[in-house]
Amino acid sequence: MKDFIRGRSRRSIVISFSPSMPSRWLFALFPPLYLAGSGIRTPVLGIPFSIMYWVLDWAVLGLGLWGFYHVENIRGELDEGHPATPPYLTGE
Repeated sequence: MKDFIRGRSRRSIVISFSPSMPSRWLFALFPPLYLAGSGIRTPVLGIPFSIMYWVLDWAVLGLGLWGFYHVENIRGELDEGHPATPPYLTGE
């Protein structure tokens, strides 16, 4: 699987993740109209559905970001290096 991910171009990776991220943000920021003020009290795992909607939405968004991070890590595209010498404050 790592060889498959490394073999893809940067553009194909970005194209595969790009449509899903904005749609997840839109679903998180602007819920469906039936959730906006309806006060749906149907429990899902003991939590009202109107709250569980955001919990599940942010969980899916977090998993998508984690997946993109994991792909970039496999490809070696992460910039995790620290500067060799920290900038010194001179007080001037």
